[in-house]
Amino acid sequence: MPLLATSPASATAAAVPRCVVRASANGFPSFLPKQVEKIRDPFALDMAKRIERLPVKVSFLRSSIMSSCVKPLQERGTEPVVLLHGFDSSCLEWRYSYPLIEDAGIDAWAVDILGWGFSDLEMLPSCNVAAKREHLFQFWSSYIRRPMVLVGPSLGAAVAVDFVANHPEAVSKIVMIDASVYAEGTRNLAKLPRVVAYAGVSLLKSIPLRLYANSLAVNKVSLQTSFGYMNVGRLHCLQPWWEDATIDFMLSGGYNVKDHIKQINKKTLIIWGEEDQVISSKFATVIFSYS
Repeated sequence: MPLLATSPASATAAAVPRCVVRASANGFPSFLPKQVEKIRDPFALDMAKRIERLPVKVSFLRSSIMSSCVKPLQERGTEPVVLLHGFDSSCLEWRYSYPLIEDAGIDAWAVDILGWGFSDLEMLPSCNVAAKREHLFQFWSSYIRRPMVLVGPSLGAAVAVDFVANHPEAVSKIVMIDASVYAEGTRNLAKLPRVVAYAGVSLLKSIPLRLYANSLAVNKVSLQTSFGYMNVGRLHCLQPWWEDATIDFMLSGGYNVKDHIKQINKKTLIIWGEEDQVISSKFATVIFSYS
């Protein structure tokens, strides 16, 4: 399996329908927040122009969810690689790695997890764990339809583990990057009064907090570069439904998948940064001992 990373890293496949999306004069999909025009990172700009929405039918909503993703320009029939993202993020997290994976001849999909990213959630569905799982499964059933390599960084690893435990037929291999799979859900945050929860979530998208998060995630970058990362990482927070979707997930209890780790019987690749300041690398040994 090729090494996959998120830092600056059937004989004939079925045709995937494209969703018709209006583009603005500068080439971005019209559903992206206008602040995308402030982004200067060329990798983020190129990937943002490729984001599209595909309809996904779920049981908990009468209409299909127009679900955002970046899909292969041309499917080559290779084993599909589906790239999830971390907590409160989007498919733009893969802006540096996606072109490399694509250039390697791999059918790569960067998928926005329900409740984050750039899907159309004006008719807000539930965004709890079960809803996120069903949405991903229905996306897979509609457009990928063959066993995939499922890649999850940080909380995306918990999404991947939960998905594999419930739909093993959809996954051939799993890749976990700096995996957040031993946190016991959102814990006490799930008990907050809604007014307090909304205040906290509003802080979550604030520029100072996002800059601080960048300082933990990336070492030795200039303030200008950090602002660039912040503009990309914060873009999805400007969606009108973002706060409601995040509150729904937080109050639902979040992911608690540590027991599922022992059940994974797929070929597994663990990738970890030696100096991760957010999720200790000691968990890599624990996860590896089960895999």
